[in-house]
This record gives sequence, structure tokens and C-alpha cells, in this order.
Amino acid sequence: MKKKILFFEDLGKKKYEDTWIYQKKLFNKIIQKKINKISSIEAGYLLFVEHYHVYTIGKNGKKDKHLLVTLDFLEKINATICKTDRGGDITYHGPGQLIVYPILNMDYFFTDIHKYLRFLEEVIIHFLCKNYGIKGEREKGKTGVWLLDNKKSRKICAIGIRISRWVTMHGFALNVNTNLKYFDYIVPCGIYNKEVTSLKKELKKNNISFNEVKYMVKKSFQEIFDVEFINKN
Repeated sequence: MKKKILFFEDLGKKKYEDTWIYQKKLFNKIIQKKINKISSIEAGYLLFVEHYHVYTIGKNGKKDKHLLVTLDFLEKINATICKTDRGGDITYHGPGQLIVYPILNMDYFFTDIHKYLRFLEEVIIHFLCKNYGIKGEREKGKTGVWLLDNKKSRKICAIGIRISRWVTMHGFALNVNTNLKYFDYIVPCGIYNKEVTSLKKELKKNNISFNEVKYMVKKSFQEIFDVEFINKN
């Protein structure tokens, strides 16, 4: 069976709002092709990016309840806040965190939202186990990837998506060298009494090679979704 093709683009470090606009452009491009019944060789796009300090709030997010500091305080820590159109509640994005945005035409894959979320989780579970021997797990009723050993359960990867006309946008955020202090100022994903962790913290290293993580996550995505990449320039 012929593999599906995705255009891959590493955006480097960009503002959240600028990337959101770019996502919507690609998202709408795929939808227009579907509406106009235009065939295409590609099944969508995969974007890698690293954001500046920002708190994003999903459609059902509760800023007044889950943002624990003032807007003045956010300014002092060089962070902004943005209401967005993904699912989920409030989360943090920032330096040292790998953000992955799959913008996919699900007609090429399967039209099942829950299955799609499980596939995204599997990308990270596979990546953690294969490359670092870390057992990433799902926690019942909570989207994302967690570490559930004998310590307190802690989240290493958050997921928030949007799907319209079976086209996806937004995606997942993997904490690599993330400054976890920024999570102290919110109730991450609206879930109380849960810790957030990072690859750096779990491996007890000063720094994890971000480029290596990108390479391995891309490879994991390729295996789980059974796709081939074309670099988009």
C-alpha cells in the first residue's frame, strides 16, 4: 500500500499568534480543496515549532479560574495570553518545548476523533520508550501522555486539537527542556493536583539535544501514521 505524503516544515522559534495564522491558512487550503473536490498528492502538513512564553486557552477554558496570576505578572515574566480555537483548557508553551501541529486531511487516514487522539498519544509513547526507555502512558479520561510509575502521576505531553470537515489543526506539546516554573502560574489543562514534567527532568540532565528530539519525534510520527515526508520550502 502506497504511503501517505505530508509536507514537513520546521518553523524554528515563532510567536504563537503568527503560527496560528499560518496553521489556519494551510487548514483552509485543504478544506477548499475538499469543497471543490480537487485531488491532491499530499494528505496534509506537519509543522514543528518552538514558541515564546505564551498561555493559550481553549474554547472551553476558564481563564478566571485556571490562570492563577494577574496580567501584570505575566508581563513581568515576558509571557502573553491568547484565546484560541482548539479544544481543552489552559496550557503553557515556551522555549524548550517541542510543538507539533499536524494539519491533516483525515479522509486519507480515518474519520474518528478519539482514534486520532490515541494516535497522537502513541507517537509520544513510542518516542519515549524507543529512544529513552521511558514508559509513557494514557490516564483514563485525560488526553495526553503521562508518567505513572510509583511517583505522583505527571504529564509530559499535552494535546489540544480542532477538527472541521475532517481536517485537523493544533496538536501536541512535548516538554523537553521546558522551564516548568511557568506551569506553576496556571492549573494546567484545568486539572488540579497533577504535576507537569519534562524529558530533561526525568533524565536528570542539564540539557537534552532539541534537534535530536525533533528527529526522533518526526520518525515516530512517520511510523505511527505510516506517512512519508516532503520538506516544504
